[in-house]
Amino acid sequence: MCKSLHVTDLVCDHAWTLWKTIQDSDSQKSLWGSCLFATVTDMDTASFTLTQLLKAVSLKKMDVNLDTISTKVNSALSHLEKKYDVMLALYQSHKPFGKTCFLQLCCIDASHVLHSAGRALQMEDDLVISFQLLLCTLEFCIKRCPPDLLQPLYKSAISKVQSPPGRTARRSQSKAKSRLPESEVDLQLLKTLCQENDCNSEEVKNVYQTSFSAFLDSLDLSGSAHLPQVGLDQQYQEHYLKSRDFDGRLFLDGDETVLVPKVDMSQVERTPKKMSDEDSTLIPPQTPIRAAMTSIQQLRGDLTSSGDQPSTNLATYFKNCTVDPTQDVVKRLETFGETFSQRFGQAVGPHCVALGRQRFNLGVKLYYKIMEAMLKSEEKRLSVQNFSKLLNDSTFHTSLLACALEVVMATYGERNMCFPWILDVVELTAFDFYKVIESFIKADPTLSKDIVKHLETCENLIMERIAWRTGSPLFDLLRQEHEGETAEQVETTANFSQPLQHNHTAADLYLSPVRPGLRVLPPETAASPNTQASSQPPTQPVSQPARPLKSNSLSLFYKKLYRLAYTRLKMLCSYLLSSHPELEPIIWTLFQHTLQHEHELMRDRHLDQLMMCAMYAICKVKTVDLRFKTIVTAYKNMPNTSQDTFKHVLTTDGNYDSIIVFYNLVFMQKLKTNILQYASTRPPTLSPIPQIPRSPYKFPNSPLRVPVSSNVYISPMKSPRMSPGMMTPRSRMLVSIGEPFGLINRFQKINQMVNSGDRSFKRSLDLGSTPKPLKRLRFDMDGQDEGDGRFGMIVDMIFAISKRMDLFFIYSLHLNS
Repeated sequence: MCKSLHVTDLVCDHAWTLWKTIQDSDSQKSLWGSCLFATVTDMDTASFTLTQLLKAVSLKKMDVNLDTISTKVNSALSHLEKKYDVMLALYQSHKPFGKTCFLQLCCIDASHVLHSAGRALQMEDDLVISFQLLLCTLEFCIKRCPPDLLQPLYKSAISKVQSPPGRTARRSQSKAKSRLPESEVDLQLLKTLCQENDCNSEEVKNVYQTSFSAFLDSLDLSGSAHLPQVGLDQQYQEHYLKSRDFDGRLFLDGDETVLVPKVDMSQVERTPKKMSDEDSTLIPPQTPIRAAMTSIQQLRGDLTSSGDQPSTNLATYFKNCTVDPTQDVVKRLETFGETFSQRFGQAVGPHCVALGRQRFNLGVKLYYKIMEAMLKSEEKRLSVQNFSKLLNDSTFHTSLLACALEVVMATYGERNMCFPWILDVVELTAFDFYKVIESFIKADPTLSKDIVKHLETCENLIMERIAWRTGSPLFDLLRQEHEGETAEQVETTANFSQPLQHNHTAADLYLSPVRPGLRVLPPETAASPNTQASSQPPTQPVSQPARPLKSNSLSLFYKKLYRLAYTRLKMLCSYLLSSHPELEPIIWTLFQHTLQHEHELMRDRHLDQLMMCAMYAICKVKTVDLRFKTIVTAYKNMPNTSQDTFKHVLTTDGNYDSIIVFYNLVFMQKLKTNILQYASTRPPTLSPIPQIPRSPYKFPNSPLRVPVSSNVYISPMKSPRMSPGMMTPRSRMLVSIGEPFGLINRFQKINQMVNSGDRSFKRSLDLGSTPKPLKRLRFDMDGQDEGDGRFGMIVDMIFAISKRMDLFFIYSLHLNS
């Protein structure tokens, strides 16, 4: 195999040595390929491309799941996986264009243009920009195709710009046959393509003018009136051999090396028809590109009424401040706008600085929108209008802007700028960023579930690792908390079993420390418009001795940290200690003690490292046979884990080693006395178990359970831009206000059901479609299903009300699975 790939003997020997250390039950040939890939990546001596290697070992995907591989190999695999996912999604989107744009398949060169452009502009792993490049490529090819080969929609789109030439024009055309008008981009055609694909035309136009045009100029194609015949394939071949990854042209050839197995479309879940006599079109299944375009369209739609300047209400809040923050806000945005655009261009491509400015402007709109919503909420809560101290806090503004930009970047799926990239751009600490996340989510009920989950993931990353880096203000707060003689615990264990109350606002956290449980406003001046909101702690009574103020931000941080820590510990225990359930609370007690009293062990380390050490220590003193290798193997199966967590652990004096070395040199030495107490006859008191909610956040658009039943939910309409038929994919019945209900006999059957006491008749209500058998569906933690009889209770309640009102309305009532 090495000879066929022109691999040197030295590289072959290293790969063979690696293979001998990790032999397992896998196919020998595929394992050879994995070892060879890992070796040449580490040694930077690749003499073959990834496609050549995959063909040599008859694999469709390189899966190097080895504990011995380096971070460098892991990074290379992640990069290749991103590029492959993007290329596959583009290919799946490109195929339908052949039918929607052309009467005959005449423009296969479009893919060659796209592949070459993507490689030349270094945008192959950015899904959204790559798709926008695809639209630019189609515009380039369509307007150079004979009109007779185009579908009517696109023929009419380009005819408005390129009308049929007259006799004089034909004579001029013969003299300059290969020249196009000076305005290279056909805006009408580009707009048509964008409308058909739910893509913003201004963004695509920007990509065309800043990036695609530069690529065309490099090939001397800007003024050509014909499709390129030669040169593209050769240029692509050069890029392909230089990058040594996979050959995107194989998608066009239908090569099994790159294509995924075909899926029977009849098995793909689709949105069902509404209960209507009229035929409705089935909505096609989501694809990565369709999902991305839908998310972007929703974000831009939500910001339609928001501007890149403060609204009238927000400007009024600024003017009501003792010190008007307007000028500082504007200067801050100007500085960050320039920095963000430049850093965006560095991460995506040299021609994308202007595109970065567009992303930033979207973030500014969201920043102003959320800020105004927060201030309105604070005004309602505190009955004040002067927020001078909060609005003149630069950390608050930077955090809010960073969170808005993170939402924009996540919506666009910018993989090269994943969190915490934005923190480095605006020079913000992770602990300060964490303070705004919860208030941000509450302030914008239009955020999608995916974005809320993304922000929750960012919060978890901060709690488990990023906030514990050297230089974090978290350590300053902890030191202040523990220095005072009467200092309280960062979070009392008695509160673990209580639900996590979300009553903290951005003002509470950014203007902390504030004594918990005390009003921050003077009692007699709350209604004054000039009163400072949450700006000063209350004056203490003369009889009460002064004591250190407690940080709200630190208290909330530790509450969430404990719940995250226990959730992950519980999962790991379920993998390893199902036969020893009594050990879980003991391990948790040691784990919690470490986080509370030995928090220096978290400096520049990961939460999971202390978790695995606590598990190993307790199993050791309780004489349960559990080795670190077993713990690490189970840990790799947990979500959101990395091998660096147990392979690259800070030990002493800035050195890094495995988690076993860390346990022996640091963890055991620091906690030896405490660990041995669990082997005595009088072990420490067990820490209470935190109450774990299903999600720390209540999704704004989630269905709300009707109180009298556990299996019926009511959802608000998400947006007037969406058809009600798209809201409830698994509904058995959907009646939306504003749409015809159907034939009159349906109302008669509803009246019969209201007047009838026969439960079975109610449950067999026919709305004009063929009755379907009941399916067992899980609605909640209790596992209630549709056939358990509870549905009738809510039907009775709803129809009794409708009878008294002589009117029947059901507002998006559906069964939620």
